[in-house]
Amino acid sequence: MPGYTYLDHAATTPMRPEAVAAMLPYLFEHFANPSGSHRFAREARTAIDDAREVMATAIGCKPGEVIFNGGGTEADNTSIRGVLARRGGTAVCPAAEHHAVLECVHLTHGVVVPTTATGAVDLDALAVVLSETSDVSVVSVMAVNNEVGTINDMAAVSKIVRRHAPKAVLHTDAVQAACWLDLRTIWPHVDLLSLSAHKFGGPKGVGVLIAREGITFEPALIGGGQERERRSGTHNVGGIVAMAEALRITDEQRGSELSRIAALRDQLVDRLVAELPGVHETVARTAKVAGSAHLCIEGIENEALLFLLDEAGVCASAASACAAGAMEPSHVLHAMGVSRDLAQGALRLTLGATSTAADVDHGVDVIVRAVHQLRRTELAVS
Repeated sequence: MPGYTYLDHAATTPMRPEAVAAMLPYLFEHFANPSGSHRFAREARTAIDDAREVMATAIGCKPGEVIFNGGGTEADNTSIRGVLARRGGTAVCPAAEHHAVLECVHLTHGVVVPTTATGAVDLDALAVVLSETSDVSVVSVMAVNNEVGTINDMAAVSKIVRRHAPKAVLHTDAVQAACWLDLRTIWPHVDLLSLSAHKFGGPKGVGVLIAREGITFEPALIGGGQERERRSGTHNVGGIVAMAEALRITDEQRGSELSRIAALRDQLVDRLVAELPGVHETVARTAKVAGSAHLCIEGIENEALLFLLDEAGVCASAASACAAGAMEPSHVLHAMGVSRDLAQGALRLTLGATSTAADVDHGVDVIVRAVHQLRRTELAVS
């Protein structure tokens, strides 16, 4: 986007050129339906099988545990509602979960667990809830928070779930984790795992649910029998191939990219804190992923700030893209105990593979000017 600085990678990432290149042949030459029986259909089906192997390698699961679907929201919904439909019982999740999980738990009259001031699940509260609730069928805890970037200790979560609710299925929304954490360190601790391609350089509208062997659920879509009757619907072959390539490269480059992006994030936050009074870093950097910079800025409303940033060519957000336009402060910040006044000045800045030092410099300059402008306006009005 010429003339724009993109600081909203948590909302979506630019597609990796390699993923685009991998996708294009399956939009044109190899366009056949993989559920068919002729040679062109078999070519498309082979591409899906190959992509399944690539995904399994990057996640550390078996190829047969990979279920291709439409994205993270579908995977989250299937994990909660699908397990409950098959088993009955109660769903449990933390208060700072993505709405795709949280609303499923609310809809099914489940139990919401408090979070800590960092946005992580309160492990002690989780243990109490699980020990006092006799019919827990599914527990869902996100690996990385989508707003503030906090990392949950999934090994510790798993230990508590296995001890206090041994029959429960443990799901994690790992949509925000793929760029920053080795998924092989998460998968051994959970039974279900959600990913969305557009969060790590793939296309929108395609994702996966990883389901451990033996875990059963009612599928969200039925009728075609695809994905061994776990997710019906004609495969998005091009999207699946592109997603697998994007995850392969992300996994391959993650180690070398982490220090570079963390340094850019630190430069971004340090400059804003130094140049603007009343800027608070929401979560300590040691508790969150490298690409996340979440701030609360005193004396401004983020809706006005985002307007000025957009006018000056900086793309940022206040909360999850799914909540954009909502007038109420973030439910995540509320769960963390952030005051309503401070939460009104929340700003989410997220970096990714295409981020540069020039992005940081331009972003800081624009944000500083915009905040000063808003504060002068507020002072003049008052």
